[in-house]
Amino acid sequence: MIRYDLRCGAGHEFDSWFKDSEAFDKQAKAGFVECPACGNTDVAKQLMAPAIPKKGSARAKELPAPEAVPATTPIPEAPSQQVAANGPVPAQLVALLQRVRAEVEKNCDYVGPNFAEEARKIHRGDSTRSGIYGEASPADAEALRDEGIEVARIPWVPRAD
Repeated sequence: MIRYDLRCGAGHEFDSWFKDSEAFDKQAKAGFVECPACGNTDVAKQLMAPAIPKKGSARAKELPAPEAVPATTPIPEAPSQQVAANGPVPAQLVALLQRVRAEVEKNCDYVGPNFAEEARKIHRGDSTRSGIYGEASPADAEALRDEGIEVARIPWVPRAD
């Protein structure tokens, strides 16, 4: 794994991990690397100092890939609770989540507290297959997964102005 410092065409700086430099080049060329702040896909690597570990240090061994956040991570319910484990949620992450929210609202049907019931209807073929979103308790979400129904919990942030 390799971490690159990146900058989009609008000047936003961020970093990201890739399998290798070829993976970055392919993804960037295909437009898959985008700025989390503005969505710009004109992204370039920045000049970076190499991370050269001292001989014999623990870091001299291969660096592990960054750990993935488990899908069951609790998600804040209210905007005032938007705090990461070590401080406020970065503005770039909030902007990305606002874009996710806008896409979900644009392309999916809101079913409110009937989410689990509607997901089961779609899964059984009793309802038209479509994207839905709504509320479900952790127990309902787990029951859906146990039934083979894919569900994901999305951090719901206030809409962008």
